[in-house]
Amino acid sequence: QVQLVESGGGLVQAGGSLRLSCAASGRSTSAYGMGWFRQAPTKEREFVAAISASGSNTDYADSVKGRFTISRDYVKNTIDLQMNSLEPSDTAVYYCAARRYSGPYALMTEQDEYDYWGQGTQVTVSS
Repeated sequence: QVQLVESGGGLVQAGGSLRLSCAASGRSTSAYGMGWFRQAPTKEREFVAAISASGSNTDYADSVKGRFTISRDYVKNTIDLQMNSLEPSDTAVYYCAARRYSGPYALMTEQDEYDYWGQGTQVTVSS
C-alpha cells in the first residue's frame, strides 16, 4: 500500500509561481508511473501532468504546457510540480496519483489508470 501526501499549495498572485510536492510512503514508487490532476469548483477532475516510472517521459495538459514541469526524486520518493506563470484558471485542488508497475516508459492521463491518490492541496491564484 502506498500513501501519498501533497504539499506546497497556497495563495499566489497571477503571474507567480508555486512548487507542489507529493511524498510517497509505504513503499518505493520507483517502478510506478505518477501524475498530477486538479479539480476546480463545479468542474470535473482533470489531468495536469504525468511522468513515467523511468522519469524519461513526461506529458502535460495543453492548458499547462510551457508553464508547468513535473519531476521526480527517487531518493526522496517524491514527485514535484513546478508551476510558473500561474493564472486564475489554475485555481483548483491539486491531487497526486500513482500507478503500480506501469512499465518504465508508460504515461497515464486518465484517472482510472491510477491506483493511489493523495488528499489534495489547494492552489488559489488571484487576479
